[in-house]
Amino acid sequence: MGALKPGELVLEAPRRGRPPRHLMDLDMPGRKQAMAELGLPAFRADQVSRQWLARLSDTPDEWTDVPSDARATVAGALLPTLLTPVRSISCDDGMTVKTVWRLHDGALVESVLMRYPDRVTMCISSQAGCGMNCPFCATGQAGLTRNLSTAEIVEQVLAGARSLQRGEVPGGPGRVSNVVFMGMGEPLANYRAVVDAVRRLTDPAPGGLGMSARGITVSTVGLVPRIRELATEGLPVTLAVSLHAPDDELRDTLVPINTRWAVTEVLDAAWEYTERTHRRVSIEYALIKDINDQPWRAELLADLLVGRLVHVNLIPLNPTPGSVWTASSARAEREFVRVLADRGVAVTVRDTRGREIDGACGQLAAADAGDDAAGRGSMAP
Repeated sequence: MGALKPGELVLEAPRRGRPPRHLMDLDMPGRKQAMAELGLPAFRADQVSRQWLARLSDTPDEWTDVPSDARATVAGALLPTLLTPVRSISCDDGMTVKTVWRLHDGALVESVLMRYPDRVTMCISSQAGCGMNCPFCATGQAGLTRNLSTAEIVEQVLAGARSLQRGEVPGGPGRVSNVVFMGMGEPLANYRAVVDAVRRLTDPAPGGLGMSARGITVSTVGLVPRIRELATEGLPVTLAVSLHAPDDELRDTLVPINTRWAVTEVLDAAWEYTERTHRRVSIEYALIKDINDQPWRAELLADLLVGRLVHVNLIPLNPTPGSVWTASSARAEREFVRVLADRGVAVTVRDTRGREIDGACGQLAAADAGDDAAGRGSMAP
């Protein structure tokens, strides 16, 4: 699918060949059932899950607690290769690593590992492309290819976890402590796969990775019914609303889904989420020069947020190649922060890691897709 026309939205992903079934598509009861279908005892599900999720071993030949014939059976039926690395590039002295993955059908997605002194965050994709058509976003302009499966989502996190365990990221072995669904795609447009992926990440071993739900952030441009549904899942993840404008007139242009659910409707759903989960909502706001960075818009944003359990995350825009949209000046950014802070709204400016490695979501995958289309194949790492 090519770029969408202005105002065009795609909420349903085009149907393409489904990825092969994978262990990570299944919860623990499902894995036990799968073992039975393969003629194996149910307890093999526990053993295999501990190898895959707790020991992070993706080499069945090393699973000494599982008989060799069972290893081969499980690997052949439940452990297909879902993600093939196209290339990885790094910056920040190797502490930020961005990887482009090729899926089974040739679609490309991205993930980013960011290591900090006190945590490791994985930014992952939930769709190949995106149907939301936000004009300043590289992924949105590429259009939607398809939804990712639960396993394709989880395997991005596991790839980062294995890289840390193997000492491939400076700083020695470590673990992924935070996951943000802020890569390619609109997570709540792939609702069931995303929620199931969160459960794989948060379920205790051997069913899942045992991460804290409070370390996971799910972003959305404002799919109101799905926000309300997420509030009922019993998963206290952080909800991040990509608002980008406080007024409907501008947001209709920046975030076209706003023509379906207006600013007040989106925020009402967000406040319902806070009431049910007692979790603070994050308001994502990309500062775009002379478009949404005026002090009066900061005042308007404050009017909407004062007194709420909310935090504003201002994002210096990482312009996409050829785009007319560009980042706000440092002065405009400081003034926007000042207005919000003076009104008592919690606000920070996001760390701009990855800017020199096509850090904006979708840029690197788009470059590699163009390279493939030109007949040159993928670029070497």
